[in-house]
Amino acid sequence: MQRLKNKIALVTGAGQGIGRAIALRFAKEGAALIVNDINIDTAQKVVEEIKKFSGPGCRAFAIAADVSKSTEVEEMKKRVEERFGPRLDILVNNAGIAKILPFTETTEEIWDKILNVNLKGIFLCCRAFVPWMIEHRYGKIINMSSKSGKSANAWFTAYCTSKFAVIGFTQALALDLAPYGINVNAICPGIVFTPHWDDLEKQYARKRNMPVEKVREYLVGKIPLGRAQTPEDVAAVACFLASDEAGYMTGQAINVTGGQEMR
Repeated sequence: MQRLKNKIALVTGAGQGIGRAIALRFAKEGAALIVNDINIDTAQKVVEEIKKFSGPGCRAFAIAADVSKSTEVEEMKKRVEERFGPRLDILVNNAGIAKILPFTETTEEIWDKILNVNLKGIFLCCRAFVPWMIEHRYGKIINMSSKSGKSANAWFTAYCTSKFAVIGFTQALALDLAPYGINVNAICPGIVFTPHWDDLEKQYARKRNMPVEKVREYLVGKIPLGRAQTPEDVAAVACFLASDEAGYMTGQAINVTGGQEMR
């Protein structure tokens, strides 16, 4: 059964990692896909992957946009409307960035960049597409938070601040939109070894004063389920939240961590 058949979904930051896994899973579940990324080449590669299993009837296309910039989000909205009309059933606000460094090394530029992408980007995308959902009295919004949005980590001040705020935004928006039949939830992944994590590994090694090659072994050793988390683990939960099976869930922030937050 295709749980998202005839639904239209937009996934931000979908050119790699968790966003890519969500886009692929949604497409397999029958959704038409808008694959957004700041890098059009990576977004287009995901569309090509979707075409391989969707065939000639593939309803997926790529849009490059920086979600932290209102002009680019509004342009993305125009392009979605040109393709599908004024309708969006599912919005996954996945785009995000992180940096591991001490607070004393956190510049205003770093702070603004992380908050602008991780938090403001969610606000801008919701502001753009929620009116369509209200008009149709239907919508599923999924915001990507983190286990660091519930329990803070050292050397992660800006990132933790943004992810705590995502949960607050999710709950407040859920209350605002509940009368219109719109569900708003958040997902809180643990550490997922994506291409994005490759950039963070050296930073984490510095924080823990350990060899870079030992970082993954150390982190997996702290996971109760005993294996590394995959983007597909997160995509499975996103698919559930995007489906009508989760119709009575709103304002929730769901841990998908393998139990990492308990250690």
